[in-house]
Amino acid sequence: MNAQQLVDERGDLWLALAPLWLDHEPSERDYARMVDVIQRYDMSLVELEWMFRLELAPVMSRHQLSIASEWRKFDDYKLMQQLVRHNLRLKGWRRKSWALFSGLTTMMVRHRWVELMNRVKVARGET
Repeated sequence: MNAQQLVDERGDLWLALAPLWLDHEPSERDYARMVDVIQRYDMSLVELEWMFRLELAPVMSRHQLSIASEWRKFDDYKLMQQLVRHNLRLKGWRRKSWALFSGLTTMMVRHRWVELMNRVKVARGET
């Protein structure tokens, strides 16, 4: 898969979920937008979980740990470059390593993710 394919296939979803890592709790409108974007993708909850853990969290958690990072809003272009770069390299041992450490990279936003997944279940009629 090349960079353009990644952007075409996942870009909207990645950018929609990025606010989970901002310094404030997502608003009702933020959650509604995330659910709306997720609904456009044919992904199970398990697939969404692994996308969250492997494709997003390794990049986004670095923003949380960086003192110089943006906390109010992300530069979408720069963020997309970082996500694409990470995901193009996400093979073999890198994939296994991120899977192993995904609990650490997701723990600061896990409560937001759980809330979002509950809303997705309601939207899908799964509860």
